[in-house]
Amino acid sequence: MHETNTVPPFELTIPVCDTDIDMMGHVNNVVYVRWIQDVAVAHWQTAATAEELASLLWVVVRHEIDYLRPAFKQDEVLARTWVGQTDGRAYERHTELLRKADGKPFARALTRWVPIDPATMRPTEVPEHTRRRFSVG
Repeated sequence: MHETNTVPPFELTIPVCDTDIDMMGHVNNVVYVRWIQDVAVAHWQTAATAEELASLLWVVVRHEIDYLRPAFKQDEVLARTWVGQTDGRAYERHTELLRKADGKPFARALTRWVPIDPATMRPTEVPEHTRRRFSVG
């Protein structure tokens, strides 16, 4: 049986900047990775308690990204993210990057994050109450 997390999906509007555009005239793929990280960090900082923020840091150990269509300078991006399952110390985070005007997806990503103890800078366990709030399964 899977538990349902109590932290809702998080959305962040991101404007496309001139520096995001590559020589092909669209947003460079590396920028998508930055946006995926930015929305994840914003979600954590918004939804976590002060105690959680002080006791846990997160690092990415894997990105899987499906690039679906290019984004351009005139686009406004809606980044949506939510936490999925956990297995041991790795936590899934899902992200969609959508064109805000019509909801069409630019990219979808599955990222695996590992919690880090800020005192030791080593992987750590997530307290049970935090795990229940943020993950499924």
